Amino acid sequence: MKWTEISILTTNEAVEAVSNILHDAGASGVVIEDSTEINKERVNQFGEIYSLDPHDYPNTGVVVKAYLPASSFLAETVEEINLAITNLVNFDINIGENSLTTTEVNEEDWATAWKKYYHPVKISERFTIVPTWENYTPVSTDELIIELDPGMAFGTGTHPTTVMCLQALEKVIQQGDTVIDVGTGSGVLSIGAAMLGAGKVHALDLDEVAVKSARENIELNKVDEQVEVFHGNLLDTVKEEADVVVANLLAEIILSFTDDAYSIVKPGGLYVTSGIIALKKEDVKTALEKSGFIIEEVLLMEDWVAIIARKPQN
Repeated sequence: MKWTEISILTTNEAVEAVSNILHDAGASGVVIEDSTEINKERVNQFGEIYSLDPHDYPNTGVVVKAYLPASSFLAETVEEINLAITNLVNFDINIGENSLTTTEVNEEDWATAWKKYYHPVKISERFTIVPTWENYTPVSTDELIIELDPGMAFGTGTHPTTVMCLQALEKVIQQGDTVIDVGTGSGVLSIGAAMLGAGKVHALDLDEVAVKSARENIELNKVDEQVEVFHGNLLDTVKEEADVVVANLLAEIILSFTDDAYSIVKPGGLYVTSGIIALKKEDVKTALEKSGFIIEEVLLMEDWVAIIARKPQN
């Protein structure tokens, strides 16, 4: 399948409005390349290496990109987008240079181009995430290396929500534990749980692409004897109780099945949730407590939250 990349050079002030115009035109998401990113200072909490190529960013302003399927109607759509952006000046929005270009992109190229930005990252005391196409030499004897190829599935393992989940699993996993990974994505949390000593991991995802990707990554990391991946919605495929349940999902989804999670966690067991934006923290805490969980710890990273909750023994 062929896609068309629509690229607009604009200003910081206009980014949100331009993004909304592209969404209205049918784009499911946008890429924002801000010229100020090159000079931003970043905190290397766990030794992350940020390698940004100046050639990938404009000299000034902001480039907003979106992808639309190539079709016979594309020229009209692009014209409408250009007109809508030009019209923003009537709302006193500075649109800057407002140059629009289009480029044809093959789906295969689009699906793999992001790999040049993905490098080995040490994300916790023990875990380092290494993409399968990179060479990496461990720096300590107890370092746990997760090799990962996310493919078309969500989850490179370096997002704050995933990092906090792995950090939480480091704290709570006991040898031989049974673990359930809800919304496994690329399988990174299941792999991590197995490497930490879990005896059995039940991973599931509603997306069949994610299920395929997770199975490949689990086999790659040689934990397929401990981890089994299923296609299913939330906890629908789960029949047995678990010592630990981990769910790295959106807050709205977590809120929808806190009672089900409580029924699956063994008495004294733990429920690790993440994917929660800071504004939703209290909502999720309240829902977990209402279901019967006791909040043990709240982890914060950037604008994201992870919660470790325990089911009482009685």
